[in-house]
Amino acid sequence: MEAYAIWNNKGGTGKSTIAFHIASRFAEKNPNRKVLIIDLCPQANASMLLLGGGLTGESNLLSLCSKPTPQSVVGYISECILNRTTPTLSNYYIQVSSLNDQMPENLYLLCGDGNLELMAPAINDEASRTPFPGLSDPWKWVHEIFVRLRSGLEDDQWTIFFDTNPSFAIYTELAICGATRLLVPVNADDSSRVAVKALFALIHGTVPPHPFFGNYTFASKIALREMPPPKVHLAIGNRFTQFKGAAAAYAAFSEATAEQLYTEYKSDSDRFSSRKKPPTNQKQFISKYVGELRDFNTAGVVAAHHGTPLSKMRQNYYPVHNDPDVKVNKSQIVAGLQAIDSVVADIDP
Repeated sequence: MEAYAIWNNKGGTGKSTIAFHIASRFAEKNPNRKVLIIDLCPQANASMLLLGGGLTGESNLLSLCSKPTPQSVVGYISECILNRTTPTLSNYYIQVSSLNDQMPENLYLLCGDGNLELMAPAINDEASRTPFPGLSDPWKWVHEIFVRLRSGLEDDQWTIFFDTNPSFAIYTELAICGATRLLVPVNADDSSRVAVKALFALIHGTVPPHPFFGNYTFASKIALREMPPPKVHLAIGNRFTQFKGAAAAYAAFSEATAEQLYTEYKSDSDRFSSRKKPPTNQKQFISKYVGELRDFNTAGVVAAHHGTPLSKMRQNYYPVHNDPDVKVNKSQIVAGLQAIDSVVADIDP
């Protein structure tokens, strides 16, 4: 079983929209698998999109989060901590198609919850308890909440996707620890190159480590406990056309962010998921480790807003926020779907 965290410690890279499209399309293309999305972003944008988009998605999300025992990540994590147990997952996830009939029937959601931000101090307190001899390490126990969730699922049936928050909060750490692989959305700008460098420092630490703070970092704590960090599986170039146009933006990406990724790969290829034929130069690296959504256009944004997989969109005018007539052309749908399929094809079932 692979569990993918869609994460970059930079905001504005389109993580939630990418999570919506990749998970729903992966479920469509792999009907024999059960696909679970775990939304660990307090904004819960991916959950709202999956649950119908717009006001419908917001209403459905509020209904799930407002139950006496929230049917959300907050309800699940709360039971974990309060009862020191691994809850029955089916009590907390929902089959997405039960609330949004546009979604494939094999797609499930452990939905996000705005109260996740409010309970973060409680999760931190639990992880920071003083360990007692003979008892489990509190920090490790808390950070393996979703590792234990994975172990309770049938390996040959499930694929998991985590949506995340860019900040490296405690709930983001839980997603990183629960994932086996990383999908890293990046933009065609220089700040994405810097963010990639920071991503590796957060997960693997700096060389040399800081003489004082080094012992307190997430990287040092998982290394001390021999907890394997997830491997970078794919960098996903997103929103390229919003900058210089596809060709120029892709060139900027390949020269900056991909160069930084390739530098990290040359430094330690074990930090990346393996390929049958490892790359030996930057061009090969890009072809194997970079997925493009540079044609991800208006159709993709409108589809997400309406909670509809791009495969079910048709050429038409659609209302989006205060604009009642956003035109979606068939050519946009085709190009967007081809872009998503090219990324999904690189995600192992």
